[in-house]
Amino acid sequence: MNRTTSDSLSIADLERWTFRGTALAVLGQPIAHSLSPRMHNAALQALSARDPRLADWRYFRMEVAPERLREALDKLHRAGFAGLNLTVPHKVLAAEMIGRIDDAAAAAGAVNTLRRTADGWEGFSTDGYGLSIALKERLGVRIPGAQILLLGAGGAARSAAAECLHQKCAALWIANRTPANLETLGRVLSSRAGAIPVRTFSPKQPPRDLPDGLVVINATSAGLRHGDAAPIDLGLLPKPAAVFDMIYNPPVTALLEKAKSLGVPAANGLSMLVHQGARALELWTGVPAAQAAPLMARSLEEASTSNP
Repeated sequence: MNRTTSDSLSIADLERWTFRGTALAVLGQPIAHSLSPRMHNAALQALSARDPRLADWRYFRMEVAPERLREALDKLHRAGFAGLNLTVPHKVLAAEMIGRIDDAAAAAGAVNTLRRTADGWEGFSTDGYGLSIALKERLGVRIPGAQILLLGAGGAARSAAAECLHQKCAALWIANRTPANLETLGRVLSSRAGAIPVRTFSPKQPPRDLPDGLVVINATSAGLRHGDAAPIDLGLLPKPAAVFDMIYNPPVTALLEKAKSLGVPAANGLSMLVHQGARALELWTGVPAAQAAPLMARSLEEASTSNP
């Protein structure tokens, strides 16, 4: 079958898979918005000039419904894919399907990167790594000692929470609309928080004792679709020190618009996408993340310039 990396694959496509190079892919639903193929393929092309073994590597995207994730993982393995990224809504589901996961993924109960082995997949979490660097790079925020307000309780939120606790944030507040998911995340984190206070609440009813200077991190999917409401009303909070939205497409969400109106430093998730992706590429190829990240960032800058 003839497929370009800009196409979205389906599970049915794997039955006719004839690509002879080394294939990588990102799985999600929705997936058409993903910029991962653009940045990974640009980095692979640039790196192959110095490392010829990468010349036939290509990165695809694939639309997969959550109820078909296990089937997709099995078929992708049989098709010979060397590595996968996972995005909404697969990160927690996949962690329960993968036998071997690294410490970061175990702490989060979520995986976003899979690497092929002879008998299956091994799982990793590079989201925390990407988040930490992006916060520093875009907002000058360092996690150690910071007061963090995390929005969400899914896979990306789990990875962010685990990273914040690992780096010894001062306190962690978590807001989520679904009480059951919030309770589950609280249980996952309880054994890892140590002396760090962790509190949960509904975004519609923020606690009155929230401190000034919170670093607000959105790890929900609210904002992926134009017209989505912000996952929390920043006007109900003490003025934050910074707002970071993991969503990068669209580049400005309702949450970021509100932050701007309040005069709060804010950034979208493009830098996080780059750095978590560079770390994933390192796991697959051995090329250091610090070497791949500038190539990925440049490809996205060029894309935004040519398509304003």
